[in-house]
Amino acid sequence: MNIPFLGNRHGKPGDVPHHADPDLLAECELLRAQAAEEGVTLDDTPASLEALDQLLPRWRDDEETLTWLGTDAGLYLGTVLTRTVTGAEWEIRADGEPVVRLSSGREFEVVEAGHDWAASGVPELSQLYAEVAEA
Repeated sequence: MNIPFLGNRHGKPGDVPHHADPDLLAECELLRAQAAEEGVTLDDTPASLEALDQLLPRWRDDEETLTWLGTDAGLYLGTVLTRTVTGAEWEIRADGEPVVRLSSGREFEVVEAGHDWAASGVPELSQLYAEVAEA
């Protein structure tokens, strides 16, 4: 998935940065707004992932919201991972897909995971976090 706002701000056209700006990836405006409406504060901690897992999925009736929210959920999961798991960092693949790379070299496709969560609630974001954090 190519996320245009992550585009190359430094370097020549066509170059893809290997590392992404964590502040841009952490914005997740739609997810943060939806969570706030339900009284959930997203503070970039594993506990906030558990709180997201408990939200009623009102967004599933709106295909456009579902898509955006899935992307935001994946980026938020990645944000929590990169801020709490030693050695985890954002990387942008050549195709523009943001992934979290662990110190072991394993890559985790957080956006895909976020879409799965938004569409069905399975697997839970907190469960995904636990599995990746243990790796």
